[in-house]
Amino acid sequence: MPLVAGIDCSTQSTKALITDLDSGEVVASGRADHAVSGTGGARETDPEVWWDALRSALAATERSKEISAISIGGQQHGLVVLDDRGRPLRPAKLWNDTESAPDAAALVAATDGAAWWADRVGIVPVASFTATKWAWLRRAEPDVAAATRAIRLPHDFLNERLTGRGTTDRGDASGTAWWSTATEDYLEEVLALDQLQLDRALLPHVLGPQESAGDVTAEAAAHLGIPAGIPVGPGTGDNAAAAVGLGLEPGTPVVSLGTSGTAFMTSATRVVDPSGTVAGFADATGRFLPLAATLNCTLAVDRVATWLGLDREDVAERTDVVVLPFFDGERTPNYPSAAGTIAGLRHTTAPNEILLAAYQGAALSLLEALDVIDRHSSGISVDAPIVLVGGGAQGAAWRRVVGELSGRPIVAPSDTELVARGAAAQAASMLTARPPEQIANGWETRAGIEIPAAERNEAALARMRRTIAATEALNSP
Repeated sequence: MPLVAGIDCSTQSTKALITDLDSGEVVASGRADHAVSGTGGARETDPEVWWDALRSALAATERSKEISAISIGGQQHGLVVLDDRGRPLRPAKLWNDTESAPDAAALVAATDGAAWWADRVGIVPVASFTATKWAWLRRAEPDVAAATRAIRLPHDFLNERLTGRGTTDRGDASGTAWWSTATEDYLEEVLALDQLQLDRALLPHVLGPQESAGDVTAEAAAHLGIPAGIPVGPGTGDNAAAAVGLGLEPGTPVVSLGTSGTAFMTSATRVVDPSGTVAGFADATGRFLPLAATLNCTLAVDRVATWLGLDREDVAERTDVVVLPFFDGERTPNYPSAAGTIAGLRHTTAPNEILLAAYQGAALSLLEALDVIDRHSSGISVDAPIVLVGGGAQGAAWRRVVGELSGRPIVAPSDTELVARGAAAQAASMLTARPPEQIANGWETRAGIEIPAAERNEAALARMRRTIAATEALNSP
């Protein structure tokens, strides 16, 4: 009964799951919270917080000394800059930091435009992606950029602390905007752009889907309370890890409802979307992961519920109100400076009608993105249910709204820690040489609540689309 550890280092916390390799049973879990700082568009965390949180989360399991392998799933895109001793030079710029929005626009303008980026790289720069944050650092803090001797993503930073080796994987690398899904390599013509001027020697080695990042060093083992010498999986970004955790096959759409929202699908073919709505990421299995992300999801809806003095499940049966909850700016659609919009209020409007509209507004961008993913990928299966994951998937109101706006059946897995589950499957792959997605399938991680298809609410969709069109001038970058 070998035990493996799967880690989810997210924006707000680090979670550790100790899993029985054979049965998939989670035998222990632990969690440690993170502090995120920043005002305005800034969102930052000291990477040392993640390293200490990993120790705390593993210790909380009380089984960490028994594990035989470990792997890390981490928040994507964050910029970690290190000195020549592997120490952070400044707090990491996180994926939801929007200060680099002008730098994203400058990168697009420095080439032949968005279509050039989509074709050559696979993604079009927006403020979320790592390359834009490096451009921001060179512009805003040139002394720190000049002192940088290594650039890592959050999961890369933890892998390097575990093994002493600078590695990443294709799933996480594809979210930097300087690694190409077309060439499966760092793209020199991007690295050489005036805004970046980046030496590839500063970047980590990109591992294959079943390639080990190395073994846990004696120093890391002593810090974390785990065995030295055990293998470390390649790790990956959080969404790619969740896809592994679901044992996802091409054609099945996923909507993840967390603080932020994502819509994605495993695709057999590379995705190119010149509009930038869909990021044509690689996945952690050797395939591709077309994905759209929003900044405002469950947190935005909960904020509206708090303002109205309502329980989050206290939604009306219907509403004529439209809420576009772009409280933190927005990534899909790409309105980094946007604010929220409420339209259609009357004297007779009840508070729970506004709350229902907030759910609808938060879900709309994700469902619209699925349509774009369908057009640009190997295609969503006609009868495939939407797999609804993340904290919001456990809420009846979220399940109802996504079902009514999509017209598709819904599956909400009971397993709520799919990023850590995907990482655990990667760790198990280090011991069995089996593909991690096959291991996760054997663990039946997709079992849960099944909801039949509902009639699609075309009136609500049309109302929200009209409101978005009317407010586009206000929300344009």
